Amino acid sequence: MITLIFLGDVVGEPGRRALYRAVPELRAEFGADAVIVNGENAAGGRGITPPLVKEFLENGVDAITLGDHVWDQQTLAEQIDTLPRVLRPHNLQPNNPGKGLVTLDTPKGKVGVLNLMGRTFMRHAAENPFLAALPAIEQLKQDGARAILVDMHAEATSEKISMAVHLDGMVTAVVGTHTHVQTADARIMPAGTAAITDVGMCGSRDGIIGRDARQVLQAQITAMPCKLDIGGYPARVSGVVVRADAATGKALSIQTINRDYDR
Repeated sequence: MITLIFLGDVVGEPGRRALYRAVPELRAEFGADAVIVNGENAAGGRGITPPLVKEFLENGVDAITLGDHVWDQQTLAEQIDTLPRVLRPHNLQPNNPGKGLVTLDTPKGKVGVLNLMGRTFMRHAAENPFLAALPAIEQLKQDGARAILVDMHAEATSEKISMAVHLDGMVTAVVGTHTHVQTADARIMPAGTAAITDVGMCGSRDGIIGRDARQVLQAQITAMPCKLDIGGYPARVSGVVVRADAATGKALSIQTINRDYDR
């Protein structure tokens, strides 16, 4: 059996601090073979920097997926080709630096990770993720991946659910990110793929999707521009644990994670 942990969008300093505390605990508790984290809001809520990538990896994260904030930090765009375990969405334009898939070596065999981004209500002009997914999955299988996890970073719930249906039976799990609110639909699809529309985030529990709740509310009430700081503590770490058959890559179970951490 292969055990994978995937944790949702890390938002700012509270999300990072909570993540660094949670990963060792979760690894030990669930016997995780790989921990994958979406880090696309790690740097003050917008993107991730190479120094933060180093921190993630030093604290037990095996691979980092991203999303629509992928190029918000120029230093990442400049250095991503030297960071093989940092994935930008695979279906970005072909001239973008970096890559969208990786094969990780684990004690139980190779694990493939694929990062895709939806197109509905998203700001980047990405290629069709449904078409891009199939050759990417084939490449991961040719590389020897026994289990494959797909991070579908998208706004529309229908697009994320559609990807799970599209890839059912081809991959171990399709997990949704971007909207920061964990959904209640974690399940095993008919052909053996684990799926959840959104895994949630790692960030301020009492904020509004990771930002200061009072500022967000003021912006909603006044409809005027407003500074939106990162929210405070406690910070919640949200995600899923997926267990898969090591021989077939089919999902055996999916379990949600929610842990709160004070400063």
